Amino acid sequence: MIDRLATPHQRRAYGRGGINLVESPWRANTVPYISILLGSLLPIWVLADVMPLAPPLGFLVFLTWRVMRPGLLPLWVGVPLGFFDDLFSGQPFGSAIFLWSLTMIALEIIETRFPWRGFWQDWFTAGLAILLYILAAMVISGASITPFMLIMVLPQILMSILLYPLLARMIAWLDRFRLSRSRRIG
Repeated sequence: MIDRLATPHQRRAYGRGGINLVESPWRANTVPYISILLGSLLPIWVLADVMPLAPPLGFLVFLTWRVMRPGLLPLWVGVPLGFFDDLFSGQPFGSAIFLWSLTMIALEIIETRFPWRGFWQDWFTAGLAILLYILAAMVISGASITPFMLIMVLPQILMSILLYPLLARMIAWLDRFRLSRSRRIG
């Protein structure tokens, strides 16, 4: 009787079929990794220019997942994901493996020291990690660190740091998609 009195909107939101919903284990386990791999592949389609302008999207997506969902990625995941990024980034082989693993360890230490979190703290932490990552990638690639080189890489660093809130929004949407419920068949 109560179901007949409910509006169609209320029936859709709270009514029929709401009990038999479950998260998809496939989506819950693969969405973070697929998004990081796509982030590593995306800069391939950006044309090379005189200055490095394209941010390291694979690292940014990896970092954003780690900062927003601390326990989701295991500590060792920097090795395989860094390996994949090394294949497509143009950096010397092993640089992303080393730097991504180092980032995971550093973020784990920060997380245990400062368990409280907020957006501004996350953005500051991510910005510092981005700055150190880009400078360390320059050193590993064999570039000489001169004032001119630092000025040339500054737009890439600033663009990467300013891109973090947009990526955080995208990762939040992907996380909702990852944990969304769908109908169980059977």
